[in-house]
Amino acid sequence: MSDQRTALVLGGGGITGIAWEIGVLAGLADAGVDLASADLVVGTSAGSVVGAQVTAGADLEAMFARQLEPPAQEKVARMSRSNLARYGWAMLVSRGRDEDFRRRVGSVALAAEKAGLTPTEQERLDVIGSRLVGREWPDRQLVITAVDAETGEFRAFDRASGVPLLQAVAASCAVPGVYPPVTIGDRRYIDGGMRSTANADLAQGYDRLVVLAPIPRGVGPIASVDAQVTGMVSARVAVVTPDQGARTAIGKNVLDPAARAPSARAGRAQAAEVVERVADAWTG
Repeated sequence: MSDQRTALVLGGGGITGIAWEIGVLAGLADAGVDLASADLVVGTSAGSVVGAQVTAGADLEAMFARQLEPPAQEKVARMSRSNLARYGWAMLVSRGRDEDFRRRVGSVALAAEKAGLTPTEQERLDVIGSRLVGREWPDRQLVITAVDAETGEFRAFDRASGVPLLQAVAASCAVPGVYPPVTIGDRRYIDGGMRSTANADLAQGYDRLVVLAPIPRGVGPIASVDAQVTGMVSARVAVVTPDQGARTAIGKNVLDPAARAPSARAGRAQAAEVVERVADAWTG
């Protein structure tokens, strides 16, 4: 096993996605499967928050306990119908051109910020900072995804990129039209989930791969998890998505802090159902 390289991919899924992923990780650890030991961790949106914590050595029990705390003056955000309509229009007019689609949703994000429809960038940095256990990149291999709001270019940030960890995570979580783009250097960045819900293809070449995907399906130019892992014929792969209990706990709004605790508990409960399949991919 010493020459088998492992990768953990943590997908996007809002506040509830963070909670569910932490619950699954804690439940798997209960059963002796330690995914936090992965050689590579890829984090997209919600997954970037979780990935930054586990690679920093955060205690899973402490992370889980924090998800159970009652929301304290946290605002409920949501994806509006007008926002969804703008996404749909961007998909339609981009005609499957991935980068063009991402550029158009980047325009949606910039316009929403200019119109005052989102929190300020500093407010979002403060929120994201409160979720991290540190501001420095870990010594381990952590990759965080984002998209250039003006060009649509996909970026994968890591320690070598020179980008501050806080800004990288905040950018990856910047849902267009809901949260403001994040400034890195002279560029503005939005949610890495605009390319793929998990960007699992960044783990190409690793021997053993586990993907935790709160939102596994893609739509239009946003690639699904299955589409990205199908070609990894040489890897042992396990993809875990919310079961019925978790979907009920998550509810209709993944950005609602009130659903955080139920989502975490549901993830931990689900871990018992998937542990054999995950263990087979990870160590079998």
